Formats: sequence, C-alpha cells, structure tokens
Amino acid sequence: MSDDIIARIEAPRAAPALIGHDAAAAALAEAWRSERLAHAWMLSGPPGIGKATLAWQFVRFVAADGIRAGKGPLAADPELPAVRQVIAGAHPDCRLVRRSNNARPPHRLRTEISVDDVRAVGQFLRHTAAMGGWRTVIIDSADAMNPNAQNALLKILEEPPPRTLLLLVCHAPSRLLPTVRSRCRTLHMRPLAEDQVSTILAPQQPDLSEADRLLLARLADGAPGWALDLAEAGGLDLYRSLIGLLESLPALDSVQLHKTADKFGGASGEPAYRTFLSLLQWWMGRAIRATAGAGAGAGGNSLDEVVPGEAALTARLTQRGLEPWLKAWEKVAELTLRADAVSLDRKQVVLNTFFELASAARG
Repeated sequence: MSDDIIARIEAPRAAPALIGHDAAAAALAEAWRSERLAHAWMLSGPPGIGKATLAWQFVRFVAADGIRAGKGPLAADPELPAVRQVIAGAHPDCRLVRRSNNARPPHRLRTEISVDDVRAVGQFLRHTAAMGGWRTVIIDSADAMNPNAQNALLKILEEPPPRTLLLLVCHAPSRLLPTVRSRCRTLHMRPLAEDQVSTILAPQQPDLSEADRLLLARLADGAPGWALDLAEAGGLDLYRSLIGLLESLPALDSVQLHKTADKFGGASGEPAYRTFLSLLQWWMGRAIRATAGAGAGAGGNSLDEVVPGEAALTARLTQRGLEPWLKAWEKVAELTLRADAVSLDRKQVVLNTFFELASAARG
C-alpha cells in the first residue's frame, strides 16, 4: 500500500503533457517572463485534478531555463539533459518533499510530513546550486505537514535564498497556518471537464470505451487522478453493484448484499473495499446536495446519471427529507473510521453500513 501511494505521488514527475489548467499554466509562465517570479506558490484545489502535474511541468520548464518546445506555455523539451534529470528524479537542484517512511520497523509510510522532512529542505537550500540555476522544491501535499513542519517551512518562506522556487501542492489550504498561506502566491485550480479527463485516461486505460471513460470522469468529479484509481479498481462495476443494492431499499437484498461484501475479504479485497466505501460516500454526498437543492427550489433531484435510473432512485430514497440521510452520513463516516482504527471485519462494516442506509430510507 505504501509503495502504491509513493508511486502515485511520483507519477506526475514524468507526465508527458498538461491537459487543462491553461490559466494557471499561463500565470506561471507570465510570472517567469516578468522576471519577478514569486519564491513560493500554493497550487490549491481538490485532490487528483492535476496540481502536482502542473508543479512538475513548471519545474521542468525552470530546469530548461524557460525554453519552450511544444504546445502549452510550460512545455519544455524532454530531451534536454536537465529536463531528463528532473523526470528521472536525479536533478541535483530539485527536491520533492512527501511523507517519508518511519525510521523504525515496519517502516510504514507516515501519515504526515514531519519536521525532519522540512528541515532537510533547509539544509538543501543552504548549499549553492549545483548547476548554477534555480533550486526548486515541491511539497506534495503541503496540508499533510504537521504543525512543527509548517513552522519549519515558515522560516524558509520568511528568508528564502535567491533563485529558490517552492511549489506547495495543497488539497485543503485551511489546514495550513495563515502565516504560511500569506507568504505564498495562490493559484486556485478547478476540476477538469469530463472530455478532458477522458483524454487523460485514454492512453493509460486503452481497453476502456470512450463512454466508460466519460462515466469514470463523472464519478471522479473531474479529477483524473481519482478517475484512474477508479479504473484500476474496477470502479464502474463496483458503482453499478452499489446502485443495484440501493434499489432494494428500504428492504435489503440479503443474498446480493452478502455476495458483494464477500468480495472484500483478504488482502486482495482491500482496494475494492475502500473504493466501494468511497463511492458510497460520494453517492450519499451527491444525494444530500440534490435533496437540499430541491428544498431550495432548484428543480428537484437533478443528477447527471452514471447508471440509468439513478436520478429517480435518489429522489425516491430521499423523499422523506434530509435529516435521516444526514444522520446516516455521520454514522457511516464514524463506522468507517472506527473500522480502520480497530481493524473491524470488512464484511460486517458493509452490512452495518447498509443497515444504516435502510433505516434512512424508511425515514
């Protein structure tokens, strides 16, 4: 699991192109041309939308000394030696700060970026640039820094060495200290359009039809990183199974429910289990928002469907109002957290979750 997470964090380093986010890329290119480049930038927005890809595109552009070669304001020639070094993780003046492994066995990935991880950046920046140009640092993700790490970063931000560029990939800016945020120029990035996500998925999931790629983009709310994870985990089939189970509510299709929950056993079942629960929480959030919109006169439970008949199903299940579903949302979230904390049986977690949903459907 740790290796998978690290691989996902490292993957944008070599992403061949940036799709979407034209305004953010143009802002960085213009700042470079102005020769008044801010030393720290915070790239904010939902997870998986391409913030890290933009950060690495800019680092490669800086390593190429702003020489463009291709489409896009930040397109750098991948054959330049310095750019190849960045892609390979071998550029001496480029650093990635991410969660590191615990020093003691079993050496699992930490849940946060520690102060030692950030102090290493300070040591790196105290040395002269090996190639005589800019030194670049990407922190992915910045909101994973604990308070001590943020305070250590603040010292760097207050007195940055010349020709230093720090790029903070940030999913939740509110988790950062106000003093850290105030010392960064912020670029707010939005989810991509469904056709853009489909374009990103195409070379990585060539066996998927265009229709399925568009449905994955919808499930992922325009986040290509999440869409790719869903594709690899069989997310569309899991979502269709989920909707099939919801169709029986407020009754429970016990046979189908047990059959589905049985798929999540053992080490091989964990990715599907986590994807299934994530999709359930996504559906619940969307159902609650649609119901709230209907109450405000927004025209009913209008949803862009992933599965045919989904909008009518959602309207039927939420016809008694928001309150039972808000309570179910809280109970399911609490159950999921408790299950992770004490390693509850996955099948029992799924069964208990659907007991809560059946109760909410009854109102």
